Amino acid sequence: MAPSLVEETPLSLRAAPKTTLKTDAGFNKENVIGYGEAYKLENELKGTEKQPPASFPNYLPVWDNETERYPPIQPFEHYDHGKDADPTFPDLLPKDKAEVDDITPTIGTEVRGVQLSQLTKEGKDQLALYVAQRKVVAFRDQDFAHLPIEKALEFGGYFGRHHIHQTSGAPKGFPEIHLVHRGADDRSGAEFLSQRTNTITWHSDVTFEKQPPGTTFLYILDGPSSGGDTLFADMAQAYRRLSPEFRKRLHGLKAVHSGIEQVNNSLNKGGIARRDPITSEHPIVRTHPVTGEKALFVNPQFTRYIVGYKKEESDYLLKFLYDHIALSQDLQTRVRWRPGTVVVWDNRVVTHSALFDWEDGQRRHHARITPQAEAPYETPFEG
Repeated sequence: MAPSLVEETPLSLRAAPKTTLKTDAGFNKENVIGYGEAYKLENELKGTEKQPPASFPNYLPVWDNETERYPPIQPFEHYDHGKDADPTFPDLLPKDKAEVDDITPTIGTEVRGVQLSQLTKEGKDQLALYVAQRKVVAFRDQDFAHLPIEKALEFGGYFGRHHIHQTSGAPKGFPEIHLVHRGADDRSGAEFLSQRTNTITWHSDVTFEKQPPGTTFLYILDGPSSGGDTLFADMAQAYRRLSPEFRKRLHGLKAVHSGIEQVNNSLNKGGIARRDPITSEHPIVRTHPVTGEKALFVNPQFTRYIVGYKKEESDYLLKFLYDHIALSQDLQTRVRWRPGTVVVWDNRVVTHSALFDWEDGQRRHHARITPQAEAPYETPFEG
């Protein structure tokens, strides 16, 4: 059983350290894009010279709750259904239907011949375990985007309580859906690269929450002709690559994760904040409740400093960990988006980065269902 929720930390924060291959673009990627010239509903509905109308207008973002404030997220008891799964995966990956292709030995798998929307309870249990083991799984040729949004949320809700993002646009009436959207009028890619050399921003989603997400679903609605891939890194393997003495030193350390900057950036751009931002302390090494794997749990987008360390000490250690993850391509995989793709990952044991490498004027429109999991906890060092 995981321990009780961690204490909330004060709102006065030190800045994150600068590190190789890291930009601060992440503070913008999930924030407001739908104001001013960045988003024109008419162009999304009717199309432009560069792109056709949106394939899924019911998923177009709205920001219609500027005056609505959500209360703080309350703790809940999470149960991971991967604990109930048959480890041979007969319902998830039937031998007469499923085509399984591992992208790398330790992280990333492509699956065809299986419809997520048709999974039984047993299949969903096995999905939770399989994703925890393979870290990220791309299911091809899915009908998920064509489901009524209520049905998609019903499916995702099996894996945990839905997280409502504090700043992002959502389909009207469905704040539980987090939208990633760049349309014909969005120029954020060019703006990023006018000031930075790359758009890489490694992160795990909303780790500033007391109970960050676990099994996470991202599905494509529209995409550019090429580009817009997503990178993933295996944080459990990243932990194991460290020497036993170094791993031992990390145990017992906690770091502060902050959602304050994300909210401030949204408000500065004319966006919304659904609730007051928070910070949380989480262990730098967390344990997965089903597999028992230990994984690094820091990221340059939301992690701010190590509790009890002076600034220079904290910056030095975090920079090493960030560079270890970013530079170790043999811990990573890359998912190419195609129509009908649903990517499922375990946010507890991977970090990821979207790529802004396609021409402005082409729509990239994805929807994310983000079930929350247990509060991160640590188990004793095992050598």
